Amino acid sequence: MQASRARLFKEYKEVQREKTADPDIQLVCDDSNIFKWTALIKGPSETPYEGGVFQLAFAVPEQYPLQPPQVRFLTKIFHPNVHFKTGEICLDILKNAWSPAWTLQSVCRAIIALMAHPEPDSPLNCDSGNLLRSGDIRGFQSMARMYTRLAAMPKKG
Repeated sequence: MQASRARLFKEYKEVQREKTADPDIQLVCDDSNIFKWTALIKGPSETPYEGGVFQLAFAVPEQYPLQPPQVRFLTKIFHPNVHFKTGEICLDILKNAWSPAWTLQSVCRAIIALMAHPEPDSPLNCDSGNLLRSGDIRGFQSMARMYTRLAAMPKKG
């Protein structure tokens, strides 16, 4: 557990130092628990998520970095690789392709890449996956854009 704390403190310092280096990601450590983090990520440009800000929750295991963090979307998102109700993310690096070389910041980058390039063949959201697999790109983008507007964009007024 001591090694995981040291690693997380190191990542925390890097995040503080590089706040402006990656404007699409804002990682924040819980004040009272180094094993709990949240992130705000910007939806990638030229996707239905563009303009949205999505919140992620990280639960980091005590065996980190030997085991991956558990990450889920707190913001509702219509995406084939994200469970609509729980926010669970289907991403190989969070499961069997994890490596201790990954950091929480690089996990955020991988999730942004997944948002831009969904994998409809391993869906957690079957409705979203079916739209893409059947070639209804317009239908998928319309639904994804609608949920982005409803859940991930600041309310005007």
